[in-house]
Amino acid sequence: MAAIIQTENLTRRYGRQVAVDGLTLEINEREIFGFLGPNGAGKTTTILMLLGLTEPTSGSARVLGYDPTRDPLEIKRQVGYLPENVGFYDDLTGRENLRFMAELNRLPEARITEKIEEALRTVGLNGEGDKLVGAYSRGMRQRLGIAELLIKDPKLLILDEPTLGLDPDGTNKMLDLVHALSRDRGITVMLSSHQLEQVQRICTRVGIMIKGKLVAVGTIEELAKRKLGEGGGMNLEEIYMRYFKEA
Repeated sequence: MAAIIQTENLTRRYGRQVAVDGLTLEINEREIFGFLGPNGAGKTTTILMLLGLTEPTSGSARVLGYDPTRDPLEIKRQVGYLPENVGFYDDLTGRENLRFMAELNRLPEARITEKIEEALRTVGLNGEGDKLVGAYSRGMRQRLGIAELLIKDPKLLILDEPTLGLDPDGTNKMLDLVHALSRDRGITVMLSSHQLEQVQRICTRVGIMIKGKLVAVGTIEELAKRKLGEGGGMNLEEIYMRYFKEA
């Protein structure tokens, strides 16, 4: 499979602090890649460099074949980014928020209504599109955030803690949606999360970042054999804690 994200010794320093230290990573087409690590591990800084929002101190990155530093606008056209806290106009309806985003992305007027309805159906909000977003639950806002990304037909989704603060029903709907987008549309997903059980449920591979370094990458089965030995089971939480204690 083709590599959607490639980094080589990607490094970001802030003065004496090294936020990301020599990151070399490949994420392949159609993967759901779980990006794990505690607060301050360098996950968000990595994401910002991949999106062209922060320049690396050294090293290189390619996203969909583009250099984020030189071609940030091309990456923004093809990559959907859902931050931890999604911003909307609360005094507009869901449909009105999506129309605003469609116009910002310069979609042809003739296609905007169709794309909005398709996106709302995909995320399960087609019956809620005329409600003011200020009345949405957090789970509905998160799904509207995914709908907003789908307006531009992204090849890659980067999701930062998409289930944070959701109740069990909202979490299940979000995870099912992410899995369906990868399975049915072939969208590659990079999922940054602290929720290890959720990552184990839907991710094809995981990478563990600790203190700015990528300390492990592979399938959960591969990491389990590496840390727990044959027959050690595939409990991601136990694997993660082994790496965390050794870092």
